[in-house]
Amino acid sequence: MFSHVMVGTNDLPRARAFYDALLGQLGVAPGVANKQRYFWRNGTGTFGISVPIDGEPAVAANGGTVGFICQSTQQVDAAHAAGVAAGGKTIEDPPGWRGETMYLAYLRDPDGNKLCLTCYA
Repeated sequence: MFSHVMVGTNDLPRARAFYDALLGQLGVAPGVANKQRYFWRNGTGTFGISVPIDGEPAVAANGGTVGFICQSTQQVDAAHAAGVAAGGKTIEDPPGWRGETMYLAYLRDPDGNKLCLTCYA
């Protein structure tokens, strides 16, 4: 259904460092530049960050979440820790099981975009 997901940033170098650290834990190669954007790609999709092209400040979606699939609970924990170490903020409950089938970790990137790292049992 989706070709890509993109979020806005007000600090492209900071956001690139954050997503290189977080997505690197998921086995995704470092972001590739394209004008004032960076893209991370793997076999299941494309994720991007961009300075808004209209010149207005980037703002986080209130109620929006971008979810990344992980292969294990250890990968969720590693990506969450890498994101926090790179300037992200832990939100909601700490990483853990939600019910019997989903292991989740939520955090916000340095621009306030809400992210979810997910592993299914």
